[in-house]
Amino acid sequence: MEQDTANINEIVEKPDKDARNWAMICHLSGLAGFVMPFGNVLGPLIVWAIKKDDHPFINDQGKEALNFHLTMTLCLIISAILILVVIGILLISVLCIYILFMIIIASINANDGVYYRYPMTIRFFK
Repeated sequence: MEQDTANINEIVEKPDKDARNWAMICHLSGLAGFVMPFGNVLGPLIVWAIKKDDHPFINDQGKEALNFHLTMTLCLIISAILILVVIGILLISVLCIYILFMIIIASINANDGVYYRYPMTIRFFK
C-alpha cells in the first residue's frame, strides 16, 4: 500500500497551495468530532462536498478523510458497546489518541502535497 502511494506521488505533480490547504482542512475538520457528536464525519463531508470539484487532490484527500472518520466512528460505536464488559473504556481512550495522531499526520502530509492514505481504513468511497 505504501508503494502505491509513493508511485502516485512520483507520477502526479505537486498540487498548488490552495488545493493543499483545502485538503489539509478536510483532514483537520475531523477534529470537530471531539466537540460535537458525529462532527468527525460531518466536517470532512461538508468540506469535501463543497470543494471536491475544484482540484483532484482535494477530492482524493476529502474521500480519504471521510473514509477514515467513518471507519473510526464504527470502531467507537463498537467500543461504546464493549463498555458493558469494561474493555470499551480503554478502547475508546486508545482510539481517541490514535485518531488525534492520525489527523495530525494526515494534515501535515496533505499540506506537503502528499496523497496520504490512512492505515486500517475501510474504503467506503473510492
